[in-house]
Amino acid sequence: MNKKLKLDILRTPRILRSENKNDCKDISSTSKYFDNEDLPPKKTEKKKRTPIKIKYEELKDATDSKDSEVKVENLQDEIIKKERNIKDKWVPSNWETVLENVKEMRKYKTAPVDEMGCHKCTDPKATAKVARYQSLIALMLSSQTKDQVTHAAMQRLIAYGGTPEIIAGTPDHVLGKLIYPVGFWKRKVEYIKRTTTILIDKYDGDIPKTLKELCQLPGVGPKMGHICMQIAWGEVSGIGVDTHVHRICNRLGWVKKTTKTPEDTRIAVEEWLPKELWSQVNYLLVGFGQEICLPRFPKCNECLNKDICPFSAKSGMKK
Repeated sequence: MNKKLKLDILRTPRILRSENKNDCKDISSTSKYFDNEDLPPKKTEKKKRTPIKIKYEELKDATDSKDSEVKVENLQDEIIKKERNIKDKWVPSNWETVLENVKEMRKYKTAPVDEMGCHKCTDPKATAKVARYQSLIALMLSSQTKDQVTHAAMQRLIAYGGTPEIIAGTPDHVLGKLIYPVGFWKRKVEYIKRTTTILIDKYDGDIPKTLKELCQLPGVGPKMGHICMQIAWGEVSGIGVDTHVHRICNRLGWVKKTTKTPEDTRIAVEEWLPKELWSQVNYLLVGFGQEICLPRFPKCNECLNKDICPFSAKSGMKK
């Protein structure tokens, strides 16, 4: 071997060790003395291409267009039917004028219901829950009873205690003396005791929040339920129809056919009277019935509706 080549070979490792490591390269990949055939080939990264989205227009079949035409025709038929129902809906004549006249006659609020109605029978110092209970009890007492008598009985109950817990623990004979002389006072003692027990056990001394639950209580009917929902919860669930409202609605012709019961009257009037007026009917007509449209010997001559009232025309009481 050439002496000079031999010296170069021996000198090579020293040169590599003496140089900076950062500057060193892998000699296996650069030197001609290493065989690179066994090394795996380097992978080249392929650039990802963003896919091209192609939108195709949907072709509408003839059947789709026919279906849409049928739907449009059905909608038009429904609109026509609703319009016919509105036109065919029975509404008493002059009812708006009659109602305005009743409001005019009631504007001074001089009827017993104005000062002694069930909404005036609660203890002003009571909590909201106790006041709701007292409203319900007042409504139970008011059935077949004048407002003056109901109000006086409630004042005695409030003075005695007037809470569900106290009433539940009151002996029947004592409770009877407190509510006497309301109509059917013996039966109402039983209803009040049973209802109060249910309220304590099931509603923590409060009253139910739904009309259905209220009407399930002993001695509570639809009229009481609707009025109680309005007084206690501020919710209008229906028209409270008592004997006054029942009588006057029939006299004014506010029912298509003569109704026999207050509940029948409620259903008949609610069919045509706008719902936003439901809350006014009981209060207005009860006072009107107490002062002018009396059960016996109504004061038709003093009524502003005497010229348009069917009852006044039939009875010949207008002048």
